Amino acid sequence: MGRYRPPQPPSSKYITPEGKQRLSEELDFLWIKRRPEVTRALSAAAAEGDRSENAEYIYRKKELREIDARVRHLRKRLEGIKVVDRIPENRDKVFFGAWVHLVDDRDIENIYRIVGPDELDPKLGYISMDSPMGKALLGKSLDDEFNLQLPERKATYTILDVSYSRIER
Repeated sequence: MGRYRPPQPPSSKYITPEGKQRLSEELDFLWIKRRPEVTRALSAAAAEGDRSENAEYIYRKKELREIDARVRHLRKRLEGIKVVDRIPENRDKVFFGAWVHLVDDRDIENIYRIVGPDELDPKLGYISMDSPMGKALLGKSLDDEFNLQLPERKATYTILDVSYSRIER
């Protein structure tokens, strides 16, 4: 069996200003601070002699490749990204950047923020606009109900609140 995987569909190019700042800071950290440190450590490991059995050299080469791959990815993403920094006129509808308070048919409440795929962070409640939940929420209004197919069942959700500033429980 081969290792071929079909290419992923292109992800949305939208991002919040905070998300763009985080990506830019990560790029700066990797390029200005981390890469030079790894390069110095790689040079020191290479000077130790036989590279084929030098674990430090092998590890640093691998780490440098990973840093370079991440830097290429970040530069490419930041180049084609569109920052969404304004609040829509209709604040009762769910658009990019909205905080949404939901309740499901089992009375479990959740608060999510609709963000771009580069900002995904389940711990903070950030969900991608490309995710099934994100797609289902976009365009919905306060008190709307919608169904979503979960892995184990079909769930019904009701929108309790839509805000463009953080919703606290």
